[in-house]
Amino acid sequence: MNWTAGLLVDSSEMIFKFDGRQGAKIPDGIVPKNLTDQFTITMWMKHGPSPGVRAEKETILCNSDKTEMNRHHYALYVHNCRLVFLLRKDFDQADTFRPAEFHWKLDQICDKEWHYYVINVEFPVVTLYMDGATYEPYLVTNDWPIHPSHIAMQLTVGACWQGGEVTKPRFAQFFHGSLASLTIRPGKMESQKVISCLQACKEGLDINSLESLGQGIKYHFNPSQSVLVMEGDDIRNINRALQKVSYINSRQFPTAGVRHLRVSSKVQCFGEDVCISIPDVDAYVMVLRAMEPQITLHGTDRFWRPATQFESARGVTLFPDIKIVSTFAKAEAPAPKSAVLEEMLHNLDFCDILVLGGDLDPRQECLELNHSELHQRHLDATNSTAGYSIYGVGSMSRYEQVLRHIRYRNWHPASLQARRFRIKCSELNGRYTSNEFNLEVSILHEVRVPDKEHVSHLIVQPPFLQSVQHPESRTSIQRSSVVPSIATVVIIISVCMLVFVVAMGMYRVRIAHQHFTQEAEAAKEAEMDWDDSALTITVNPMEVILPWDREGVSQGMPLHLALSSLCQKPCPIWPRPTDPSLL
Repeated sequence: MNWTAGLLVDSSEMIFKFDGRQGAKIPDGIVPKNLTDQFTITMWMKHGPSPGVRAEKETILCNSDKTEMNRHHYALYVHNCRLVFLLRKDFDQADTFRPAEFHWKLDQICDKEWHYYVINVEFPVVTLYMDGATYEPYLVTNDWPIHPSHIAMQLTVGACWQGGEVTKPRFAQFFHGSLASLTIRPGKMESQKVISCLQACKEGLDINSLESLGQGIKYHFNPSQSVLVMEGDDIRNINRALQKVSYINSRQFPTAGVRHLRVSSKVQCFGEDVCISIPDVDAYVMVLRAMEPQITLHGTDRFWRPATQFESARGVTLFPDIKIVSTFAKAEAPAPKSAVLEEMLHNLDFCDILVLGGDLDPRQECLELNHSELHQRHLDATNSTAGYSIYGVGSMSRYEQVLRHIRYRNWHPASLQARRFRIKCSELNGRYTSNEFNLEVSILHEVRVPDKEHVSHLIVQPPFLQSVQHPESRTSIQRSSVVPSIATVVIIISVCMLVFVVAMGMYRVRIAHQHFTQEAEAAKEAEMDWDDSALTITVNPMEVILPWDREGVSQGMPLHLALSSLCQKPCPIWPRPTDPSLL
């Protein structure tokens, strides 16, 4: 959730402005309720003199009672251009008179300029780092610990919550100024050297080449590198040195806007009655809006599981293949108007998983995530009936790994057909947000039918069918007891078509074989027939006709007989000769 939505912001959406009339409640779980003896508060602040004759406290950060009383457990506020940090221990943590308020009086608190503040707490020692320089408190007051109670606490920014008001709880002690990058980090902070580097290396002034400054030039930077002092005896060397001064900004997504510069010069005159004065020169550097990244979430947006998986101890993993990708448009050199998308790696600060279509019923359903998955990736999370919120500065890959372990359980899914969820991630506290990734999970219910139908169970299919491989599905539905209706129809139709094709093939083979057999027999009979249409037999009358044998043809008789002459009168039957000489 974006709890800063009600605050005033500038065009860059990175700086929050407070005009003394609004504050914001920080949701529970964003910051640990009970900070240890070691924690750090960091922020950028621009603040001017307090309006009015009698200045009141201007609360930057406050942790107070939510109801019944107005006790402040810890707070950071400005009072009469003094920065004050309040820390009241509970009686269960300490029962002695201990330091409670730490005061710093610095001119920079009310100079209407941006400064970087780090309040490092190692109780009972509290140290302030401003623009990388160390400042010890000039005043420390002691107080008794707070009496123990069961009253919930409310953390606010820009004002302090007064929960013990008789009429109505309200905000009080409003802040006038601008804040950016306000952070509370539990645990031990880094050393002063690291703090100074982290603060100074982001944005400021620099010298391109120290070697080219020349002799006789002295220079000095303040810790934040916002002020550069140069000294020299030769005006030409001073001019060349000023040409080497540059503005640097190493932020990945710098805040767009104007950076005002002022060049002040002072001339020292020796032994002269009149000394010249050089007017100040005002200039500015325009920081253009950086190429905004496009954070995209994609993965499986719809699947279904049997009701038994939702009832199991493991539940159902919602986002097994979620992927987070960030791209930005990069202009091509030959064609400035054309751009290509390039992938980039950067950090996220929160991802919200929202439940659509009504909150979760804690009596039968919940979202679960092992805390070890969060701790080993240095992330935190809060869980409610509205969804799951994961927060903390971490890489996109870390958020992917955590999201892939979120599970949904439902102990009584009989009355539920589907559940819908939505993920939205952000960077820089909502400055860059991702697309809204929607997921729909359908529940497959089992329907009992009579045994006479030879089917024991049928799964009621949703109107859509989409095959999704789930990584944690280790149990498969038995084919003998659970058969999808559409798959059954497809199998039956396929078998019938196969049988029909085989039968037609066999029939065609049989017909072809019979046709071939008939043609072979017909050809054989045609070869056995005698074609006598052109036959002519003539008889030579001069040839001697020998006697016929009993079989009808004389042995040794030439075949030159005409059938017509043989059949005009009956032929005598001669006895078979016995004398071999007659042959």
